[in-house]
Amino acid sequence: MAFDGFTIAALVSEMDAKLTGGHIQKIAQPEADELLLSIKNNKTQYKLQISASPSLPLIHLTNSPKPSPFTAPGFCMLLRKHLGGAKILSFEQVGLERVIRIQLENLNELGDVVQKSLMVEIMGKHSNIILVDEKNTIVDSIKHINGLTSSVRQVLPGLDYFIPNTQHKINPYEVTTNDWNETLFIKPVSIAKMLYGSLSGFSSSLSHELAYRSHLDGDAPTASLNGNDKSALMEQFRSIMQQTKGRDFSPCIVFRGAKPIDFGAFSFAMYTDCTCKTYESMSEVVETFYGEKDTLERIRQKSIDLRKSVTNILERNYKKRDMQYKQLKKTDGKEKYKVYGELLTTYGYQLSETDTSLTCVNYYNNEEITIPVDETMTAIENANKYFARYNKLKRTEEAVKEQQEETEETITHLESIMTELDIARKEEDLLVIRQELSDFGYMKEKRSGKKGKPIKKSKPLHFISSDGYDIFVGKNNYQNDELTFKTATGNDWWFHAKNMPGSHVIVKTLPFFIFIKKKRRKEPPIKTFEEAGSLAAYFSKGKGADKVEIDYTQKKNVKKPNGGKPGFVVYYTNYSLMASSHIEGIRCVNAEDSVFLERSYV
Repeated sequence: MAFDGFTIAALVSEMDAKLTGGHIQKIAQPEADELLLSIKNNKTQYKLQISASPSLPLIHLTNSPKPSPFTAPGFCMLLRKHLGGAKILSFEQVGLERVIRIQLENLNELGDVVQKSLMVEIMGKHSNIILVDEKNTIVDSIKHINGLTSSVRQVLPGLDYFIPNTQHKINPYEVTTNDWNETLFIKPVSIAKMLYGSLSGFSSSLSHELAYRSHLDGDAPTASLNGNDKSALMEQFRSIMQQTKGRDFSPCIVFRGAKPIDFGAFSFAMYTDCTCKTYESMSEVVETFYGEKDTLERIRQKSIDLRKSVTNILERNYKKRDMQYKQLKKTDGKEKYKVYGELLTTYGYQLSETDTSLTCVNYYNNEEITIPVDETMTAIENANKYFARYNKLKRTEEAVKEQQEETEETITHLESIMTELDIARKEEDLLVIRQELSDFGYMKEKRSGKKGKPIKKSKPLHFISSDGYDIFVGKNNYQNDELTFKTATGNDWWFHAKNMPGSHVIVKTLPFFIFIKKKRRKEPPIKTFEEAGSLAAYFSKGKGADKVEIDYTQKKNVKKPNGGKPGFVVYYTNYSLMASSHIEGIRCVNAEDSVFLERSYV
């Protein structure tokens, strides 16, 4: 599961074949560390996504480009100046390193033809996108690296560009027999580690694959290799390098069941208990394997402030609930003070001026009871004191119970918002959540003097069941209310995970004018109910569980309490089912959502 040098080689081969000779028509910067180039070549439009994200750096052709921001960042504006309309001369990989040089040609301000290079470095947290001129001088970069940030290399405008060699690995294209015998085979490590630790571009997965093809255990030490073992391993190495030189790649993803566990530029033989699915392009493999993770990571980064705010408010309310519980416990003994007052009123005549207590029969249980009294006060005054204490505790109990209800309602609401954040896939989803938090006073509304690009309204998810029934899923509380009380009709079916935050799921039944033979309205088959239940489980706090209890009923049985917060409903008539939170095979109508969900649950 590594974005290794061979993956880069396959991508470079693909991009060189499709994009070389084309012209850059548009340059966008959808994220602070990401570029999107629109390239036209041979009457075909291509989208090239380049990300220098420290958590997930990528480069690939994409069919699902991100929207551009309303105002272009400075680096994007600079690239538009230098590379707008530029012709792509070549895509080159530096050795088998995770570095790509995109060679470009354009006219400068004087009308002279100049060449520049866009260097794409896929190096984990050190990833970068750097524009260099003909003299290999840095024009600018998407990330500036100064001496305080790195002692190895500075990346700043005006400095010479070079690729630091910090790992001191051997270039696989240049490895010799002597290198094998005098350097590689004598290392006191495992066979796999010897390969990926000594040769640039090799990942752990590919190293274990070469060992497997050589009928060796990748975890075995190099000292265990005999002459035949060494020859077999060198032969497999030469074979993979020959395929790379000839651009003979077979991009694939390895699935264990429905879950992708690995990918590579070549098919894998070592996963004997898995399915290896080949793809037409390396870009498709990368986008399929990493697309959902990239989206989640981006959304998670953008939602950090919201998650922090909700978490802090939740913690305060959890503490408030605990305090209210303790306050309520203190009122548990209030009834005895009422009894004391009544008994003192009845038997107070028995008290003398020096008595500090009254012993009498409690007529509620016919048992003897001793009541403490203040000898400086009369019996009636003592009785009134106990009545006052009782009334105070009763008022406290009533007030605390009311506060408890409000606190529990707030906690339920905030926990549902946390689930919304987990469901969110787009920026407009986060904007709706932010608006909800603002509407209920949990956080201040952000105000800006600038008029930004209008945001598309977030829409519910739309699925089609195996039996052809429409299923709608709300992604936030506002959508849940709209689905349940505006979209759904009385006989439509409503689903929700039991006793946990989650989406409202609506199954639309057939219109009233469609009848079956017995002149009754047709209800969805059991399979549709099961799929709706799975969707309710998946889009809830129970996501990932094998079984989640789901309540379902007809929409006419679902009510909105007066003053209830968004998404909060009550129902008193319902059925229950146990559903899996896995939704493979349920067709999503929206293509963009469908692609994302496929990546999400596989």
